[in-house]
Amino acid sequence: MTFTEREPAGNPDAGGTADGVAGDDAYVPSERRIARERHRRGRARRATAVAALSTLVTGVVLYLIVVRAPGWPRTRETFFDAGYAREALPKVLDGLWLNVRLLLVCGIAVLVLGMLIAVARTLRGPVFFPLRVLATAYTDFFRGLPLIITLMIVVLGVPALRLQGVTVDPVLLGGTALTLTYSAYVAEVFRAGIESVHPSQRAAARSLGLTHRQALRHVVLPQAVRRQVPPLLNDLVSLQKDTGLVSIGGAVDAVRAADIIAGRSLNYTPYIVAGLAFVALTIPMTRFTDWVTARMDRRRAQGGNL
Repeated sequence: MTFTEREPAGNPDAGGTADGVAGDDAYVPSERRIARERHRRGRARRATAVAALSTLVTGVVLYLIVVRAPGWPRTRETFFDAGYAREALPKVLDGLWLNVRLLLVCGIAVLVLGMLIAVARTLRGPVFFPLRVLATAYTDFFRGLPLIITLMIVVLGVPALRLQGVTVDPVLLGGTALTLTYSAYVAEVFRAGIESVHPSQRAAARSLGLTHRQALRHVVLPQAVRRQVPPLLNDLVSLQKDTGLVSIGGAVDAVRAADIIAGRSLNYTPYIVAGLAFVALTIPMTRFTDWVTARMDRRRAQGGNL
């Protein structure tokens, strides 16, 4: 990279002033840099045009394949009826509010419980061996058990026990099942973050007089959480979608609201409406996760703190 040479600011021969006018000492890019920037912009425009054209061609091909299929008229009537969509939309949105509340409450519970389990698994010393075993058994069991089975056991099995003082509300029981399953996944995410912190960080904290608990709280956990933000957000995105499974217990969420209309009309358009509602709720969270991941990658590449 070359620069156009200038006389020092304040030189009367160069037309400057005594205190150095900014315009006289301004950076002027070289011809090579200008040509390079022009080439880069042209290449970006060509790439955008090619991507747009290929997307358009792919969309047209898929559209023609679908609309020319022999069963398309019947499929359109069954899954894409505008009248049933207008009927289902208000009720699906009312049910979606339940899904959002479940996401908020269960998300907080999952993060707290997952953190406690992860800390229990990373405790050192023989005295904590039983706690480590219990935490390991918990994560292994609920990560291996399908979520739908966990929901059936909790939502259908707990009321069958007829325990005094135990709720039979399908929303609360469904939220409990979601928390049990996702806390096992989140615990492993937190544990990976804790173990990724170099032991020298803990040793340095202890050398400064911090106790083991203080070192964990003020040194290890902040670094571990920052490093694991992207996978944690991905787990929350998955939790948002799986809140629709509480409908198996009778809770009227977006999926159940669509199921009621579909069962009465024998038309499946309400399911499409509910699916699109979940997609509209998930896309912002997914894009936010991508932004956080890209930001952390840039900071890591620049050698900054995570």
